[in-house]
Amino acid sequence: MTESDAEPSRLALLRFLERVQLRDLERTRRWIVQEEQRMAVVRRRADRDGQPEAQWLVEHGLGGSSPVYVHVGGCWSGGRRSRAVAREQALRALAEGVQPCPQCRPDTELGLLE
Repeated sequence: MTESDAEPSRLALLRFLERVQLRDLERTRRWIVQEEQRMAVVRRRADRDGQPEAQWLVEHGLGGSSPVYVHVGGCWSGGRRSRAVAREQALRALAEGVQPCPQCRPDTELGLLE
């Protein structure tokens, strides 16, 4: 057995990488479709309720306990325990030590510096 037989060729490795990247791309495209569908549901609810989508959200812990995160409205990470708040309430919550969501970064959107 020669050395070249024991190790995969560069071409084989590149083809493997291509398959992995194609799978990742397909998964990302599914996530995009899911997010577009979620956003459409939010818009339909807002249209139905006659209310615009909230610009700021405060997420509470389990059982409605104290706030755990501040989110930009529409953040995918907000979840069911989030409630719409005014800009001033979002600013106050952050000033009182409620953590900004690491995904949507409301502190940046609100113009706060860490």
